[in-house]
Amino acid sequence: MQSTGVIIIGGGHNGLICAAFLAKAGLDVTVIEARSAVGGNAATESALDGARFNICNCDHSMIRATPIIDELGLTAHGLRYVDSHLSQVNVHWDGGPAWYLFHDLERTMDSIRHSYPSEADNYRRYVAAAGPIVRTIIDVANATPTPGAIAAKVLRRPRGASSIMSWSRRSVGDVMRSFFTAEPMRGPAVTTGPAVWGLSPEFSGTGLGAMTYALRHEVLSGRPVGGSGALPEALRAALIEEGGRVMCNTRVSQILCEGDRVIGVRVQNGDEIRAAIVVCAADPRAALVEWLTDAPPQASALIERYRTQPTLDGYESKIDAVINGRYRFRSVEDEGLAAAGLTADDAAHATTIVSVSLADMAAAYELKQQGRIAQRPMFFANTPSVKDRSMAAGLAATQDIFSMEILWTPYALHGGWDGSTEPQRWMQRFGDLVDVNGFGSFSDAVDRWRLMGPREYEAQFSMVRGYAPSFAGTPLTTMLGKDPELTRYETPVRGLFLTGAATFPGAGIWGASGRNAAAAILRSDGRSARARAAARS
Repeated sequence: MQSTGVIIIGGGHNGLICAAFLAKAGLDVTVIEARSAVGGNAATESALDGARFNICNCDHSMIRATPIIDELGLTAHGLRYVDSHLSQVNVHWDGGPAWYLFHDLERTMDSIRHSYPSEADNYRRYVAAAGPIVRTIIDVANATPTPGAIAAKVLRRPRGASSIMSWSRRSVGDVMRSFFTAEPMRGPAVTTGPAVWGLSPEFSGTGLGAMTYALRHEVLSGRPVGGSGALPEALRAALIEEGGRVMCNTRVSQILCEGDRVIGVRVQNGDEIRAAIVVCAADPRAALVEWLTDAPPQASALIERYRTQPTLDGYESKIDAVINGRYRFRSVEDEGLAAAGLTADDAAHATTIVSVSLADMAAAYELKQQGRIAQRPMFFANTPSVKDRSMAAGLAATQDIFSMEILWTPYALHGGWDGSTEPQRWMQRFGDLVDVNGFGSFSDAVDRWRLMGPREYEAQFSMVRGYAPSFAGTPLTTMLGKDPELTRYETPVRGLFLTGAATFPGAGIWGASGRNAAAAILRSDGRSARARAAARS
């Protein structure tokens, strides 16, 4: 029987961040990861004979709004970013010129004045309203997760707190219509906000999703050199430097309890690993319903709540491809590039958001509920190898790697995924929007490709029905400490904590959940001392 002070279940970036902070504080920490490498959805992997692909998002923004990189010394462990001063290119299915969202507000204004001049004043008004919301949420997410600390952050920004309460009661469609008249100005914010959460733009309570443009002005996005996975690899190195351990290819089957507290875990081969603290950085439902054994009575209500929650379906897919030549969106005009001070390569490097009207988005949501996919899907497209050739080290100089996320592609596809030609259709529809030098169509330029769909995410990343759990509460939920296992990271079982995307502040490459969970563990009476005692035994 092995023993350690703290067990972290799941080697995604939040689990690794939590582990690294605990190890830095002197605790004996072991991360248990089911896959052969750390990173989870933040990982980068080799595929398609010489290419490297990010599992999910390649643009990192919110982690750069935290002190995590400096506090854990990740630069010393090889983490380097290519800054994305151009945050995203915005293209609309209904036509019209592309417009460019920069970290710098005035460069964004120049682009809007060129492409949608009647919306320039509206955008300035939007930023004035959304900026305080973004700054308040960042402050709260970086605060020690106690009611007093969070309240202090909110009271520092009363205007932001008031706007949060107002927007959080509205639909994102309502918020965007209150600022903009042109659909190409409305759609991208919703596509990168509630649409990623799988929600219709007309759902009440989604209004805070409208803050995504303002977020880009507050935080400079970037891409790790070598891919998104450079972040979890740097975190792994920081953890090991502090004396922590990582066990890959190891799957937890049980979380063990004795009396009112956890005593460790059992892994699939039957071995037990004892620990005073267990932190689940994976799906909370799996931890509480499937793995927790001999749970104390005080956890019964929480376990039953998770047991009776409906199982949700995944709705996002990703095409990874090796392409010959460089594509260019037809709506990316030379005049618009010049007005924005950009080159064609700058636009090709940035993530391009292909959006639809709010009405079409609401209709696409209804199709998703029927297991069907819209004729004109929402796309996130990028070619990371344009400015980071390490992503295409095994490819010819004329080839690039291409990734495209597609919304909404239901797990329970009408007619089934086997034999479906949907992925080919998405590439054909994407080709309707772009030209590729030397090729008749985008599909002709694709050398080889793979699909990462809901079924693949389920099989490879243990995401039940391809669904990625994500914190669905509001800042008010957090301030009030509602669902404390998600907002305070502590469960009724002594020594059992939660972190990860399902806890505050939620999904994306953020890391605040891992940092906050570590602070909650270190603050808990007796727990850190007990973990140190276990480490010495």
